[in-house]
Amino acid sequence: MLDKIQNALNEISTHENVKILFACESGSRAWGFASPDSDYDVRFVYVQPKEYYLSIDERKDVIELPVNEILDVSGWDVRKALRLFRGSNAVIYEWLQSPIVYLSESGFQKNLWSMAPDYFSLRAGMHHYLSMSINTFQNELQTDEVKLKKYFYALRPILACKWISEKHEVPPMVFQQLLKVIQSDKKIVNTIDALLEMKNVSDEKKIIARNDRLNEFIQNEIQRCDEIAKTISRKEVDSQKLNEFFKGLVES
Repeated sequence: MLDKIQNALNEISTHENVKILFACESGSRAWGFASPDSDYDVRFVYVQPKEYYLSIDERKDVIELPVNEILDVSGWDVRKALRLFRGSNAVIYEWLQSPIVYLSESGFQKNLWSMAPDYFSLRAGMHHYLSMSINTFQNELQTDEVKLKKYFYALRPILACKWISEKHEVPPMVFQQLLKVIQSDKKIVNTIDALLEMKNVSDEKKIIARNDRLNEFIQNEIQRCDEIAKTISRKEVDSQKLNEFFKGLVES
């Protein structure tokens, strides 16, 4: 599988005339709760020839390959990625923490991650993860039978919210690390661990009975985090560091 991913990235570089700066796994395999039939969600950041950035014309800033049952590959132009980083888009912050890295050029990952404390907004992060958890909880976990994977799609973001509210920093990407914020609640942790074991051996369509204990936990945390998010002020940031970083990447 690694060879297929590397081949796809090489073909993108050649066909699109871009340099891939960073490529990683994003999704259940990186989060730590993949099923045996989970696909590979490969995400990357690329830089284009300098002339591209000197044109007044707007050009595409996303590259996407056709999705199949095994591979889902897409990437952002570095200028788009840095703008989203400046705006505290949680996705780029997750990519930079991915435990599965396929490619990292010129210290891109390390250097950009070092600027996270300067740019990550606790308020924006909480709103992002709250929205994800609320959407899944309300739309996927209210019936008597639910998809197993949907519990993790609600739990991961609400634990990220809890992490932000308690530790005041970028939350980790890996689900098992997020569980540290509820390690004192043994009943909930044991319930989640049991579901994790089940998901590791079940396909993506696995259906289970709704777990009322988990539903109550998720609902309570959503309400608590929503109240905390309202008290966090907006973060003002300066683009200077990112502009200098961007210029160095384009000119190299």
